[in-house]
Formats: sequence, structure tokens, C-alpha cells
Amino acid sequence: MGFWSALAAATTEVQETASQQTAAAADSASQAADSVSQAAESVTQAADPVASAATDAAPLEGVEKISEAIGQKSLTLAEIISQLDSIGLNVGDTRFSLWTALLVVMVLVGIYVFGRLGVRLAHALLKRFTRLSPTQSLLAEKLLTLSVWAIAILVGIDILGIDLTALAVFSGAFGLAIGFGLQKTFGNLISGIILLMDRSIKPGDVIAVADAAGNQTFGQIRRIGIRAVSIVTRDEKEYLIPNENLMTNQVENWSYSSRNVRMQVTVGVSYNCDIKLAEELMLEAAKSCKRVLELPPPTVWLNEYGDSSVNFTIHCWIRDPENGVGNVKSEVLKKLWDLFQERGIEIPFPQRDINLRGNEKFDQLVAAIAQRVENKSGE
Repeated sequence: MGFWSALAAATTEVQETASQQTAAAADSASQAADSVSQAAESVTQAADPVASAATDAAPLEGVEKISEAIGQKSLTLAEIISQLDSIGLNVGDTRFSLWTALLVVMVLVGIYVFGRLGVRLAHALLKRFTRLSPTQSLLAEKLLTLSVWAIAILVGIDILGIDLTALAVFSGAFGLAIGFGLQKTFGNLISGIILLMDRSIKPGDVIAVADAAGNQTFGQIRRIGIRAVSIVTRDEKEYLIPNENLMTNQVENWSYSSRNVRMQVTVGVSYNCDIKLAEELMLEAAKSCKRVLELPPPTVWLNEYGDSSVNFTIHCWIRDPENGVGNVKSEVLKKLWDLFQERGIEIPFPQRDINLRGNEKFDQLVAAIAQRVENKSGE
């Protein structure tokens, strides 16, 4: 009994010792687990800013959607896009990469192509399905052009996923730029639209213009642009006059309500000729010109009694001033020259009467001249 009692006591002691060791080992493992958990939390906390930065620095929304769509179609293209997208930088909350820049360039090219083709198609449809006057057609074409380009730009912004509210910051600065820097540009744009709507000046009209030296000439309006009106003179000089100038300044339009233009040809005849015959010949010369209209008929007015001639003015009407007025005047004068030569009508030149007063020196000069003449005749 004593042996078994000792053995039981030893066994109990061994079990207690083992239990204590097991508990100590469990405590050590728990402490180690707590250390690992703390380290994991530290790593997680350190990784959170990086992940947050990577999440915040997202590419443009439209670029990301396009990348995902292409990646679903082809794995090879997805890898290329991934490599291109890895090369870039973060600007604020947006990431700009090589792929982003390439896609923006492609969208801009697409907007340009779409705008050009859309404008041509819109103009073709307008000419085919409408019967507008040239002025109304030009105005409609300009409005269609602005509309097509506006749609193309908005489509491009939508494709790229640009948030327009982000541009609200620049609206104030843009408004100031329009108010100061682009005031004339927008003024000319609005003036051009008003001119086309008002039809006071339209392509094909003949208006009087003045060059930089102040010399006035006339020219035909070739086109009315967004900024300026193109006017071509008979010398093939092209003047670009801002639309705003034509709105605010006085304009002499030769063909606003009627294309008939009256021109004047001045002629002087001698006091010794038959002025009634001369007047008939002037009318005949004017009527012989092909460009002179029969109605209203040419007329001849006696203008004044000049120093050396009786001055007349031939009034004749033409309907095509864009073809020139100087050539009509030349044709009338050449025909009149032949008629005057045939009928003996004299075209005078300036004449002056000189009165010489006698004095001693003048008498000496006359005597010297007379003596020289006698000497030459004696030789």
C-alpha cells in the first residue's frame, strides 16, 4: 500500500508539472499570436495610405471604361494598355499616364474628323432639301457649323468622362477673358449674324470702300465670314473689313434695293461749235455702249461755262457695276472722239491772253530782237 501511494503521489506531481508547463506554453503562444496580430495591424495601417492614394489617383472615368472594354476583347491589348498606363504621374486626384495621353489625342482627332464630315454633310443636306436665298443659306450654314462643332465637342467630353463641374472654377476667368480679350471677336461674330439676318449687306453687293490712304474705291462682297467681310475690287485687291465696322459705320451700298447705278462722263467743247449738235453726238456715243441701259435712257446736261470750254455731263445707267465703271466711261469717250472728228466739233485746250505793257527796258528788248533778225536776214 505504501508503494502504490508513493506511485500515485509521483504520478499526480508529474501531471501537475506537465499541466503547468502546458499552460506556460499556451501563454507564450498566445503572446506570440498577439505580437503577430499587432504586427499585421501595423502593416495594414501602413498599407492603407498607399492603397488610398492608389485609389484616389484614379484615371479619367472615360479612359478607365475604354481600357476595361478593350481588355475584355483582347488580352494582348490589355497587357499593352497596362504597360502604357504604368508610365505616368498623379496630378491631384487624377492620374495621367501615357495611355491617357494617347487616348486623348485619338479622341481629339476623332472630334476633328467628325466635325469636318458633319459640317459637309449638313451643308449638303441643307442645299438639297431647302430652297433658301443665298443670304439665308449662308446664315443657315454658319448656324449648322456652330451646332455640329458644339455637338462634336460635347461628345468628346462625354467619351473622356470629364466632369464639367470641375471646370466651374475657371468660369470666372473665362468670362473675364471674353470680356476683355475676346470682346472684338465675339462682337464681330454677332455682327456677322445680324448682317446676314438683316440682309442689308449680302454676298454679291457692290459697296464703296476706302483704303488706308483714304482713297475711295468700290468692290463686290465675295463672302461674309465669322470675323470679317471679304470685298474684292476691280484691281483684284481683297479687303477684309471687320463685321463690327460695317455695323457701326456708314456704308455706301450700290446694290441694296436696286442694281442700277448712274455714272457721269464730263465733256468740254469749244465756244465756237454747235452745242446742240454736240449734245446729240454725246447721246449717240452713250447709247452705242452695250452696257449702258436703254431704260432709264442716257441724258446730257450742260454743266457750266468754263474758262476755255462749254462743259457737259453725260449721265448713263448701268446694271453691272461689279464689272467696272471706268471701262464704260472709256468706251463712251472713244466713241465720242470719233463722232466729234467726223462732224467737226472742236475739243478745246486751255487758252490764255497775254497783255504786255510798254516800258523802256521792253522797248530795248524789242529793238535788240529786231536788230538780230535783220542781221540774220542780211547774211
